[in-house]
Amino acid sequence: MKLYHSLKSVKRPSSGSIVAIGVFDGLHKGHRRIINTLLKRSKITGRKSLILTFYPHPASVLYSKNPAPLLISLKHRLRLLEELGIDIAVVIEFTEKFSRMKPERFMRGVLQKRLGMKEMLVGDDFVFGNNAAGNVEFLKSLSEKYGFTLTKIRLLKSERRIISSTYIRSLIIRGNLARASRLLGRPVSILGTVKKGRKKGRLLGYPTANIDPHHEAIPPSGVYAVYVYYRKKKYKGILNIGVRPTFYPVRYPPEPTIEVHIFNFNKDIYGRDIEIIFVKRLRPEKRFKDKEGLINKIKLDERKARNALKEI
Repeated sequence: MKLYHSLKSVKRPSSGSIVAIGVFDGLHKGHRRIINTLLKRSKITGRKSLILTFYPHPASVLYSKNPAPLLISLKHRLRLLEELGIDIAVVIEFTEKFSRMKPERFMRGVLQKRLGMKEMLVGDDFVFGNNAAGNVEFLKSLSEKYGFTLTKIRLLKSERRIISSTYIRSLIIRGNLARASRLLGRPVSILGTVKKGRKKGRLLGYPTANIDPHHEAIPPSGVYAVYVYYRKKKYKGILNIGVRPTFYPVRYPPEPTIEVHIFNFNKDIYGRDIEIIFVKRLRPEKRFKDKEGLINKIKLDERKARNALKEI
C-alpha cells in the first residue's frame, strides 16, 4: 500500500482511482462493507482503490472541549487498511482551516484533480465540507455535474443498532469483548509500542513487555489469554491490565499498566510495535499477601491461558 501524509506528495494514478473517505476508526463491519465494495470495483475497473482518511479525528478539532476518543490509533488503522489490500491511503491533517473548505472545491481541487477520482463510495450518513454542507444528495448533483460515479452503501446494523466506532469502544471498555469482536468482524486487538518498565515480572520469573497503547480503547483490568504478533509471527501469552496491587499500596496505586508475558520468547523488542489479540479474560486483577502467592497464581494463569489458546 502506498501511503501519503500530504496531498502535495500524492502521485495521481494514471488509471484513475475509486475513493472512499472517512476516519474509519476501528475498521468495523460497517466500514468493511464500504471497503469490500471499493476493492471489488477496483478489480472490475482496473482503477486504484484509494482511502482518504483524517488525523486527528475531525470531532476532536471541531469540538475540542469534548474530544472524541479513538477506538484504534492511526498507525493501527493504516496497518489494517494495508492488510485488507488497499492500493493507496492518503492521510489529511484535519484542521479548522481544512474544515471550512467548500464541498465543491474539495471535490474538484482535491478528489478529482489531485487524486484522479473517477468513482466515489459513501455511506448513507456521509457528510463533508464546511458546516457538513456536502451530504449525499449534494454529492449526487456534483457527480452529474463533474462526471464521476457515486455509489451509496447502506449502513450496516446489528440488533437494530447502526454499527459505530463509539458503540464498539464502549463495549470494549465495559469488557464485552465477544460482542465487540462480532461488530468489528475481527478479534479485539491493540497495536502498541514496547516501553521500559520496572521489571517486576522478571523478579517473578515471568518477564513482561510493557505496552504503550497510544490511546487505543483498552478492556477492563484483569488477566487475559492473548496472541501477540511481532514481525508477522504469532506468539501466545498472558497479559495483565491494572495497577499491580501486590506491589503498591492501595491508597497510592500507580497509573494502570499493560504487561504481556510472551511464551517461549526472549527477543529484545524495546521500542518495537506489537499487536495483541485478546482471546479470553481469565480473572480480575487481585492483590496477594506475598510474592509467592502471586507466583503460584501466575503459574495457574499460564496453564489456563495455554488451554484457552489451544482451543482456538
